[in-house]
Amino acid sequence: MEIYGFDKEVGTHISKFNSDFIISRIIKTTMPAHIGCMHLEASGIIGYHQAVVPQLVVIVNGEGWVRGEGDTNIFVKKGDVVFWKKGEWHETTTDMGLTAIVIESEELNPSSLMTLKVNN
Repeated sequence: MEIYGFDKEVGTHISKFNSDFIISRIIKTTMPAHIGCMHLEASGIIGYHQAVVPQLVVIVNGEGWVRGEGDTNIFVKKGDVVFWKKGEWHETTTDMGLTAIVIESEELNPSSLMTLKVNN
């Protein structure tokens, strides 16, 4: 499991076309990707299972805990991105609730655009 950040502080300022914003790039793929939004209510859980394909979970609201194949839970919050490799066992839980965008594709290389925060 790897954890990346997409906070404003790691983004790039864009001024092209008279723009004024910061973009925090997450992923670029050339192969098909499935993108969805997961809504976990208070005490929600995505049960312990193997990733069918490489998977990014982009936390856009709330906070919770993730774990990989060990028993160690790692705290995650809005602004964190969790990456699991194909076949990696993992689980996500939350006490207060959590909303995340999930990106699944055979071709995901998050380290090409984001800075690693935690590698477990």
